[in-house]
Amino acid sequence: MAVRPPQSLSGGYRFETGDSILDAELAGEKAHALGRMGRAAEAALARLNDPEAVEAEGREALLKAAAQAVWAWFIQRESCGLRDHKAIIRDFGIPRAVLVRLGAR
Repeated sequence: MAVRPPQSLSGGYRFETGDSILDAELAGEKAHALGRMGRAAEAALARLNDPEAVEAEGREALLKAAAQAVWAWFIQRESCGLRDHKAIIRDFGIPRAVLVRLGAR
């Protein structure tokens, strides 16, 4: 006697396991963190380029904050498998002074 699965389970239905659900959840969290870190870096770089912020807080403090934000963003990018930062450096106009603080040459 042959046993057939119910119609609702046939036709390409994929069973979700605990691992696949966890993998999807982790991927979503990584993507969310990547976006959050990118926005924080963008905001820190904008403050660094704002003459009023530089006058109020000092260039050195803003450089430190921008370097910290960019560093955190780069680390998050690398955890997502994005290892090449050249396009980001170019597109966001990350200043050399910030990159030097990260140890870039």
